[in-house]
Amino acid sequence: MKTILIVEDDDKIAEIEQDYLQANGFATERSSDGRKGLSMALQGDYALILLDIMLPGLDGFAICQELRRKKETPVLMVTARQEEVDILKGLGAGADDYIMKPFNPNELVARVKSHIRRFESIIASSRPHVHVIRCGDLEIQQDAYRVLLRGKEIPFTRREFEVLSFLAENPDIIFSRETLFEKVWGCEAMGDSATVMVHINRIREKIEDDPAHPKYLETVRGVGYRFRRL
Repeated sequence: MKTILIVEDDDKIAEIEQDYLQANGFATERSSDGRKGLSMALQGDYALILLDIMLPGLDGFAICQELRRKKETPVLMVTARQEEVDILKGLGAGADDYIMKPFNPNELVARVKSHIRRFESIIASSRPHVHVIRCGDLEIQQDAYRVLLRGKEIPFTRREFEVLSFLAENPDIIFSRETLFEKVWGCEAMGDSATVMVHINRIREKIEDDPAHPKYLETVRGVGYRFRRL
């Protein structure tokens, strides 16, 4: 049985999450304190972590950032904070996705299942030879999960890497935000496609000389995004 760690200081919300997850065949463990939650996340073997942002002891951003130094466990942030800067900060700290309070418990469970399936698929599909995509000064080592720019490795979160890798595998093809969300996150009609925009912007900051005038990740106004073959 897969176990989900719930790090949430609102008991009512934590109980709803726990009840619905257990009803769908998951085991759960809970913490209402940030520092204890981080300790549990680092020591335990969890299929996914549901992580609130506003927590006593240590906030969700710091927890996620510290966790990413040692583990790749999927993290779904559950937050009432809707400012884009907070969303960007959470994704930049390494969260895989976010869901806003109040949420539909069934949607939450569906998102949890989707992220777990995606993570398990990535682990299972590792290949013995490194598949490399080269374009201009950019090198993407798909199996090694490495991105190099002019020979220097650039740190990427797992989800940022998956977005870039998918687009680079399909150069010059335009993908809408909704299609990218479905292809990369593995969710259909349940996610927030604005997540894609945040990831695209963060990727541009890392690989483009001028993010405002990108040469690799191009926006086709009103349609979507494409990776340009240089």
